[in-house]
Amino acid sequence: MIKRIVIVLLALAVILGTVFGIKVKQFRQMEEMLAQPQPPAVITATEALEEHWQPSLQAAGSLVAVNGTDVTTEIGGIISSIRFESGQTVKAGDVLLQLEASVDKAALDGAKAERRLSEVQLERAMDLIKRKAISTSDYDSAKASFDAAQANMAEKAAKLAQKTIRAPFAGSLGIRDINLGEYLSPGSRIVNLQALNPIYVDYALPERYLRELAVDQTVEVQIAAYPEQVFKGKIEAIESGIDRNTRSISLRAILDNSAGLLRPGMFADVSTVLPEADVVVTVPRTAISFSTYGDFLYVIEKGEGDVLIAKRRQVETGRTQQGRVIVTKGLKPGEQVVRTGLVKLRDGIPIVIDNSIELNDSEAPQE
Repeated sequence: MIKRIVIVLLALAVILGTVFGIKVKQFRQMEEMLAQPQPPAVITATEALEEHWQPSLQAAGSLVAVNGTDVTTEIGGIISSIRFESGQTVKAGDVLLQLEASVDKAALDGAKAERRLSEVQLERAMDLIKRKAISTSDYDSAKASFDAAQANMAEKAAKLAQKTIRAPFAGSLGIRDINLGEYLSPGSRIVNLQALNPIYVDYALPERYLRELAVDQTVEVQIAAYPEQVFKGKIEAIESGIDRNTRSISLRAILDNSAGLLRPGMFADVSTVLPEADVVVTVPRTAISFSTYGDFLYVIEKGEGDVLIAKRRQVETGRTQQGRVIVTKGLKPGEQVVRTGLVKLRDGIPIVIDNSIELNDSEAPQE
């Protein structure tokens, strides 16, 4: 029994020794591979530039029509004719809709007849009172009857006019919500009407910027639908008070929209341009790696034997404009930095510059 145990133990020792030896050999091979010099990383490079930037205050806003409303009806009725098409441009006063009005027309005709009769009776009373053939009270009664008939006719005419729905202002119509022969109750939505040129952009800025804001100050607006285009306008109004909940001040700017590209409700990136220009150091947006532990970039330096290396440097950044970022601290004008290729870099790694290629930095290094 003891002999068998000894044999088993010896076999296990041989197996474990063999496995241990194989692992040691694998570790030594891995160390040798890691000890070998890595090939230089290929990157593109650029210089930090000193530029004059027009300072601006950034905010998010929304486009608002100068005039915009849902066209409705004051009075109920059946639609007898529709005089517009969805998306049509209309002028103020254009007829959009006609409700069935035969009863109202008949009522107005009756009111006109009553007015004519009361007018004749009043004229007769005026003639008789001059001759003192009737009393003053009889004349007053005839005058009151005429005034009541005239007011009744005006009321019937106003009700008839309400059966014709007109555009309250010039603008562009949306998609109609009604159909021919449909009954409309008072207040029913017919179509949306928006005045599109010019157009407002409403936004807000923190109260600390109040002294830097003024009416007619230039604003630049960018819209997601037209990312390459900048729409310019001017501040038209500044709110008279500060919002006590957000401690911000509301502003309204006006933009030209003669091309018809802008629509109410669009989200807008608004830049309020300040009068004095700043001298700043900038680099391309792709040269900066934004991290929760701080922003950094790679500066290109010469190592041993004139080999180029990438040195990681912590920086502080500011505003972004047209693909470039202000570096407020940590970089000097003229220093050469890595523009693209950051994803494969680490501090001190050898690099090769090849600006003839365009590298993809869609995955920025994270810390």
